[in-house]
Amino acid sequence: MTEPSSATSRTRSRTIARMAATQALYQCEQTGANPENVIMEFIRHRHIASTASFDDGHIPDADLNLLEEIVRNTVKRQDSVDRALGNLLPENWPMDRLDPVLRALLRAAIGEMMTELPAQIVINEYLDVAHGFFSGDEPKMVNGILDRFARQKDGDQNA
Repeated sequence: MTEPSSATSRTRSRTIARMAATQALYQCEQTGANPENVIMEFIRHRHIASTASFDDGHIPDADLNLLEEIVRNTVKRQDSVDRALGNLLPENWPMDRLDPVLRALLRAAIGEMMTELPAQIVINEYLDVAHGFFSGDEPKMVNGILDRFARQKDGDQNA
């Protein structure tokens, strides 16, 4: 059996970090926990050797720096992120109607898209995350919302 390339391992660790960030943001919203406490819980108790699995609530091989960055930046920009997300949803579909995990995922993704990262990278990563959490139409919804946000962002930069 061959070892995965370092580029593959790095990509996987970043995807795992994004999955964990989605979980952390969900936990913050559902429990009212302080984001710093949630980040520390994830680092101390969930970041276990690569033999552990997501099914056990662990985040093996996660890029912990990215996890921290996503959670902190999303929480710091929460008002802007929520305003942007709310504007992307249909009028008859308010934010509180979204599945809480889906809401956390979209918040993390939009928070990252507000940085200088290329939109297509963020969209592709969060589509992988969405497929990890959902088996229905939610990944299509994630793709549509994030694509629309990227186009709006590009329009703002070209204006």
